[in-house]
Order: sequence, then C-alpha cells, then structure tokens
Amino acid sequence: MADYLLRGGRVLDPAQGLDVHADLRIRAGRIAEIAPQLAPEAGETVIDCAGCWIAPGLVDIHVHLREPGQSHKETLQTGGEAAITGGFTSICCMPNTEPPLDSPALVRELLQRAERESPCRVYVVAALTQGMRGEQLCDYEALKRAGAVACSDDAFPVQSVAVMRCAMRACAAVGLPVLTHCEETVLTAGASMHEGEVSVRLGLRGMPSSAEAIQIARNALLALETGCHLHIQHLSTAMGLELIRFFRRQGASVTTEVTPHHLLLTHHACEGFDTNAKMNPPLRTPADVDALSEGLILGDIDCIATDHAPHARFEKEQPFGLAPFGIVGLETALGCVLQWNADRGEPLSPLELIARLSTRPAQILGLPAGTLRTGAPADVVVIDPEVRWQVDPTQFRSMGKNSPFTGWTLRGKARYTFIGGVKVSGE
Repeated sequence: MADYLLRGGRVLDPAQGLDVHADLRIRAGRIAEIAPQLAPEAGETVIDCAGCWIAPGLVDIHVHLREPGQSHKETLQTGGEAAITGGFTSICCMPNTEPPLDSPALVRELLQRAERESPCRVYVVAALTQGMRGEQLCDYEALKRAGAVACSDDAFPVQSVAVMRCAMRACAAVGLPVLTHCEETVLTAGASMHEGEVSVRLGLRGMPSSAEAIQIARNALLALETGCHLHIQHLSTAMGLELIRFFRRQGASVTTEVTPHHLLLTHHACEGFDTNAKMNPPLRTPADVDALSEGLILGDIDCIATDHAPHARFEKEQPFGLAPFGIVGLETALGCVLQWNADRGEPLSPLELIARLSTRPAQILGLPAGTLRTGAPADVVVIDPEVRWQVDPTQFRSMGKNSPFTGWTLRGKARYTFIGGVKVSGE
C-alpha cells in the first residue's frame, strides 16, 4: 500500500473543528499526521494540494444502487465509480430493489457483493416492512445483526399509522434509525409534479405540499411518542421544515436532509416537459427553495443527500406523466452545492459545507466516517473549490444519464479520492 503526503492544502475536519492550511500524511491506510510543512518521508508519494481543500471523504446516506434486480439502471460497480468520482467514500443504498432488502440474508449478500464489486464503502438501509408493502414488520434485530444501519420503505411510505407506530417502536428498541419519504399517497396518486401554477398550465396532475407535511407531522409525532430516531428524507417544502422545527422543540429526535436539486431548481424546470426534472418529492416553488436554503444555512437541515436515482434512457424518454421519478446526483452534488453557496453569497464556510456533506450525515447513521482524526481510516477527498466545469452526462461513470443539470457550468470538483489510503480516483 502506497503512503501519501498531501501538501499545502486547506485541511477541513468538522469533527475536530479543524480549518488550517497544513499537510496531511497517509501511512498504512490511515491518517498519520496533520501539521504545517511536513518533510516527505522515504517512499511517500507527494501530491501538491495548493488551492485545494483536504477533507474527510463525502458521505451520502440516500443512494439507489439498483441491485439486486435492476442492473440495467445501475450496478454496485458503476454506482461506486460515480460516488468516488464525485468525492464520496461512503454511501448508503436504499432497499427498493428487486427483491426488496427485507431479510438478513439479502442484507448480508449485498454487503458481501459490495465489498467485492464497489470501489467505495457501501452501507445498507434495510426495508421497514416486508416487501416494502407497509403491512408486516421485518425482524429489525436480525437486520441490524446482518449489518443494516437503518430501515426505510423509501419511495413506498407506510400509509397505516398503526403499522408505522409499531415499526418505529420496534426500531427504537434495537437502536435502528427510521428513514422516511413523507408522502400521503391518497393525495398524490397519478400526479407527476408539484401542484401549482405550472402544473395547471401544463395540464398535469400535481402533488400538493400538504402531502409531504401531513406525513412529516404524523411521523414526527410518532417519533416523539416512541423515542425512535426519525430521519426525514429529501425535504422539499417550507411547511415541512417548520413542522420539523416544531417537533424538535417538543423533544422529538428528528433529523433531515435536502438534495442539491431541491436547493437549485423549482417547478418551473418542468415547463418544457423535461422528464429529467421529474422527481419525487417534486421540485417546488421559489419560496420553498428559499426556505430550504435558509434551513440549511441555519443548521435546521442537518445534511445534504443526493437521492441518486439512475434510470435507463428508454425509461426517461417517455411522456412526462409516464416516465419514472428520479435523477442521478453523485457526480454533480459537490459542484451543485458549491455553486448554490456561491450564488447565495457564500453563507456557509468551507468547514460548514464539509460538515453537511460528510461529518453530519455520518453522525446521523453512526457511520465510521466523516473525520480526519489521527488513526482514522484515510477516507479523504481533495477538492478544487474554484475549478469550473460543464456537466456532460455522457462522461458520467454512472449508467444513469438522467440529470437536469446537463449543460450547466458548475463550480468545484473532487480532484482526488482516497479510501483506506488507496487513491481510487484522480490523476
């Protein structure tokens, strides 16, 4: 295993409150030393990081890797390659596969395959109910022993309050967080975008903001009652954010995430019937975007997650109402977030940005990631925060090319990615 000396960068580690211009030494796969002007040692590879950030590898707790069963969309290998290209060293895969990840055997099998096939670290979020049908509970203790870090029915949110209450109580008993896509599906059946002026103009059935808010309120109330750690996925509405703030004040253990696309795009992106702007939860109003941005800046929104959802080209090349929901995001997330921060006048410091992209998501699910502490595995990303680049999906490592940011010029990109001290991406 090669040893490295990363020289002359801005070392950022929110876990230690560290923001300093220094060198970082990687020895035997671990963080060995951080100090100014370290002298190279015999056998080390020296990498000039002047003008760059040296940070803990990024962590994405909301990724769809599509395996098992949907390898025409993505594989463990291609999804992992997309992750390391984007600077992510740890990702959590969602359970809406074929079959769903609802048994210890399936969780173990996927983790074993990921260790062989994926170039990045993969953690499993198991199903919350059997078959993700929202009816029968899973064996959460067995799922945790098999390696699951959380449970979720993701795109198939549990509609029965009785089932959800029992599931959250049982997950709390074994210490598994519950991740929820919050959608009251009786209000969204047959809908394909946000309900508002744009959906009316386009003649498309819309999803009201209340569909998200109702389930956030219900699930947060259950979290307060059961003591379960509830994590709200891909928050999209101002009302949802206010509800999270309210229930936190009552003592509920609630965390939340926002996606780059919900920070940068509004429902106006759907006006050309571009299916790459079709996602669930849908793109909302400019007022929602402003509220989410404020929430992220203030820290009320804990972290950023991509909801990376690759689809085959033929699936997206359908009429808007028929095309599947979702976009890819692993390779554009960093650039989108840095561009969002620049557009907003840089309200978040580099240290705060890394906290939301690495340290905080790792903390939410208790992952051994998100830090540059001495002795920690050397999962490191070197970021050039000023480089400008144009989004070209034909160059993506992901099999999915379904991006609404095609042609955009973004600011900031991962230059090198290390996992366990091995340089897995970069020159």
